[in-house]
Amino acid sequence: MTEETDIKPLQFHEMELDDRILKAIAKLGWQQPTVIQEKVIPLVLEGKDVLVRARTGSGKTAAFLLPVIQKILILKQSALQQETKALILAPSRELCHQICGVIKDLTIKCSREIRYVDISLPVDLSVQKPLLVEKPDIVVGTPGRTLQHIKAENLNFKKSLDFVVIDEADLVFSFGYEEEMKELIHHFPKIYQAILASATLSEDVKNLKMSILRNPVSVKLEEPELAPSTQLTHYHLNAEEMDKATILYTLLKLHLIRGKTIIFVNTVDKCYKIKLFLEQFGIRTCVLNSELPATIRCHSVNQYNQGMYDIIIASDEYALEKPSSLSNQDKNKKTKRRKDKESGVSRGIDFQHVANIINFDFPLDVQSYIHRAGRTARGNSQGSVLSFVSMKEIPLREKVEKKLKNDESESSFFKSYQFKLEEVESFRYRAKDAWRAVTRIAVREARLKEIKQEIFNCQKLKSYFEDNPNDLQVLRHDKCLHTVKIQQHLADVPEYIVPPTLKSLANITKKGKKREWRKMSESSNSKFQMKKSNPLLSMQFEGFNKKKKKN
Repeated sequence: MTEETDIKPLQFHEMELDDRILKAIAKLGWQQPTVIQEKVIPLVLEGKDVLVRARTGSGKTAAFLLPVIQKILILKQSALQQETKALILAPSRELCHQICGVIKDLTIKCSREIRYVDISLPVDLSVQKPLLVEKPDIVVGTPGRTLQHIKAENLNFKKSLDFVVIDEADLVFSFGYEEEMKELIHHFPKIYQAILASATLSEDVKNLKMSILRNPVSVKLEEPELAPSTQLTHYHLNAEEMDKATILYTLLKLHLIRGKTIIFVNTVDKCYKIKLFLEQFGIRTCVLNSELPATIRCHSVNQYNQGMYDIIIASDEYALEKPSSLSNQDKNKKTKRRKDKESGVSRGIDFQHVANIINFDFPLDVQSYIHRAGRTARGNSQGSVLSFVSMKEIPLREKVEKKLKNDESESSFFKSYQFKLEEVESFRYRAKDAWRAVTRIAVREARLKEIKQEIFNCQKLKSYFEDNPNDLQVLRHDKCLHTVKIQQHLADVPEYIVPPTLKSLANITKKGKKREWRKMSESSNSKFQMKKSNPLLSMQFEGFNKKKKKN
């Protein structure tokens, strides 16, 4: 007889979780634990220190929050007074905000018992002091912000703290929190349970592990850094900047990209240049970068996840990811414009239902590519990454391909995306004029206008929106900036400039042309998530591929 090797997966109700937590899980629609949750939750409930290594989208956040909330509920049954029991540290304000959102969902049935505070927002310490005086059960913040509150004597963890969680530990160091972490450790009690979650195990993370964890259990998922090729498809297209703009305009205007999209660039200036460029064609987009207030960044992500708009242009500045690798000259340049160190776009943030990633600027290293591509094809959904590659960026693409190609026998990691610009010559003329219209002065004015406008929204309307939360939906972040002259006719696409192959693909006919376009634009994103097909396969139409019928 042979032993049965198939082990039945552990379910949530078999983990000895509180009924209130189980009800919250059921409300979220979670059918069963992810692999990482199944492994981590029992270990934390047993009181062990845990080092978790798994890629983004694997369910790490719930894996450490569920047992922490469960143990706090148990401790409160015999507690004589209210005390702060858990500290959760994350590298960016967006990620702190996201973690608090998950805490809210998981404690919806026990909100009176479990109280939490996000101290990461950049407000005066005195504003958050009254919240900390009440000693919330869970405090969420960045290392730097947490240390500020400790020095201001708003927080004291020496006697009450039972749990320390550090999420995205590898990013904590790349965001420059080494000194803060070393100082924070001295303010922790002698005995506490620690959980360290990280996508990679760098030397810095290993040093942190030695300082924070005691005889930890390591949980590492044997999985690739990216979703499999059956779920995530990688395309590349060689094009210089002007051609990149033309192709982007064509794909978006003709709705050849289906589903929600994130367009990544390497600088804040490029963010606004593309926004102003697309604005001239009536294509509305939202900008996300490190110069915007943290509250606005978090609100923009929430609205995107709720489906209020479908295109985000995000700057993934290299300075934020690898500050230590910059030269002194680059560091001096960086100080000219104020950026938020506690901002992160390509890592950590939970963008939901993203179908496409477009790398307008190719990422500067392999990890940046992985982090960008990790925004899509999450869970069981399909996704695609389309990277525009200029001549200067070809070495970067080759480096990524060499690193990520799983099998040496594979011919290529990237699929070549054939796009014949000759067939959309009319689009090129329009794109060329619109791109030239976006001058440096227009970009600078757009940056200032956007920041001033969002700071006004953030500060002046904050108290009003606290009293009227439903009105917050009116505050959109994809409004036109109007620093470039808008020509109304550019928003329409005359039928005669659309190639015949695209007309059949997009169901465009002379009769009822506007009706068909409207129907397509409204239904393409809402119905896309129901489909199993690759969101970028619609771009591989016959007219842009090499003709095969010659034989």
